[in-house]
Amino acid sequence: MTTQTKSFGRQNWWILALFGLIGQIAWAVENMYFNLFVYETIDENLDVVTLMVQLSGIAATLTTLIAGTLSDKAGNRRSFIAYGYIIWGVTVALFGMISENNMMKLFNIKDMAKATAVALALVVVGDCIMTLFGSTANDAAFNAWVTDNTEESFRGKVEGVLSVMPLIAMLIVAGGFGILVEMMDYPALFCVLGGVITLCGVAGLFMIKDSPNLQKKGTLKDITYGFKPSVIRGNKPLYLTLCLVGVYGIACQIFMPYMIIYMKTYLKFEVLDYSIVFGLAIGLGAVLNLIFGAKTDQIDKAKLLYIATGILAVGLAGMYVSHFESKIATMIVFGFFGFIMISGYILVAALTGALVRDYTPESDAGKLQGVRMIFSVLLPMLIGPMIGNGINKMAGNLLENAGADAMTTSYIPAPEIFLAGAIAVLLMYAIIPLLVKVRKNKEEEYEIEDEI
Repeated sequence: MTTQTKSFGRQNWWILALFGLIGQIAWAVENMYFNLFVYETIDENLDVVTLMVQLSGIAATLTTLIAGTLSDKAGNRRSFIAYGYIIWGVTVALFGMISENNMMKLFNIKDMAKATAVALALVVVGDCIMTLFGSTANDAAFNAWVTDNTEESFRGKVEGVLSVMPLIAMLIVAGGFGILVEMMDYPALFCVLGGVITLCGVAGLFMIKDSPNLQKKGTLKDITYGFKPSVIRGNKPLYLTLCLVGVYGIACQIFMPYMIIYMKTYLKFEVLDYSIVFGLAIGLGAVLNLIFGAKTDQIDKAKLLYIATGILAVGLAGMYVSHFESKIATMIVFGFFGFIMISGYILVAALTGALVRDYTPESDAGKLQGVRMIFSVLLPMLIGPMIGNGINKMAGNLLENAGADAMTTSYIPAPEIFLAGAIAVLLMYAIIPLLVKVRKNKEEEYEIEDEI
């Protein structure tokens, strides 16, 4: 028997806040500072950084496919979340120990070039191992747990909070971790972060309770469940929404990996400058969407995507033209359009996230998380940065006074990445009408079945 819930519940809100935010901070550090750590402390080799990002995306997707299916089979999200976070934290702490000197001591290597090669190999492997446990705990089990414990009547509100957390994490990491690195150095910082993640997992053993509706279901053969033509045909709204997630993700990955570097190099913002611009844009955008997110449950989420997509595209187009001789003017205009972009960014994420949960069959939530990862992580991380970096190379804006902070030795991000992002976002308008139509047809089918 299915137990209906009228609200998310105070305990669940605490779990959502703790595991959602800590998980996003961990991902933000991996995406922003693991690359910088490799670049600054081991070797200025962007090919390794690129490989690390791509393999991490592949590892995250494969892991979520398998772990999501296993959590369905076990009828247990709690253990996957808690123990996953515990081990995830340990791997983050160990990552900071990788260095050329430590490799020379550990493997008795005399040649520095060989030590560098071993260290680079270990960071790539280490990043994949971290991703394995992080994706098990966060992408597969935690996301399935949220789906298990929410109803359509309040899912938009929950998703609105979840969609803000990556931005809050990005703000914390971008604004605070640079200072902490200077104060503590990388090994100590990663050790502290790893300890926090592990403690979060320990807390999960006592805090998290699985939904009473969760039952053991499926086998390992269900890893391919989400790719079956019959499943796709039977869940057209879900897969159309995932296509929207993929287009949106690719569009964002065209510019997002380079945005801070763009502000530092092309716009020549100081750390305080971009912290103010970034902080205000994220803060105001997050507040606006938290207020608006609670109301999306009373409005057609699919139709709201028309507005949200337009907001995001306008913000990106505005950021493309926001560079002037006056730094103050640039900060004001870039910050204004950055606020519009962030608002659209969060709103699209909240709406698509809520729709994915609405259309995900509750009994199959775990085994479908891997399919979600293909559209939300794998394809965006493989395609988006390739487009963005290709545009940067074509623009050929050379770096002045090359340094480690810029994370590049030859060229800097170009404003055209924001224009390309805006154009890519507009492709969502080709899919939204299909989603609205299919959803309407589904609702009519249900009404006919009810009458019969």
